[in-house]
Amino acid sequence: MQRTTVLQEDWWNLRAEATWGNASAGQHLVVLRAENDQLRRALAGRAVIDQARGMVMVLTPCSRGAARNLLVDISRQCDTKLPVVAAALVAAWEGKPLPERMQRALRRTVRRFHVEDQGRDSQQPGKSSR
Repeated sequence: MQRTTVLQEDWWNLRAEATWGNASAGQHLVVLRAENDQLRRALAGRAVIDQARGMVMVLTPCSRGAARNLLVDISRQCDTKLPVVAAALVAAWEGKPLPERMQRALRRTVRRFHVEDQGRDSQQPGKSSR
């Protein structure tokens, strides 16, 4: 006996059909739901990374790429995933203390960025050294 049920998730207005008695369709639905959850988590992580990148761009006048590289460098130094570092920076902006290890990594990374930036400025023709 085959019976089809329509499932609705209100917050996304998504519709999915599951056919009872057909194992492959049910398994396919499970795989799609898992993939959907993974994509939602990735997008949520990306939003906080973009927010932290914007903060870095304001605090350390630099391009989007340089800001991302700074965040990646902090992530590597702390052996922490990039979304976790980004979330900690955003939380610090909102008043929560930044972990000591991330503070040290942030200071080292920003210091190195400024030294490299000064080196680029002094190497460009027509620019005076600082």
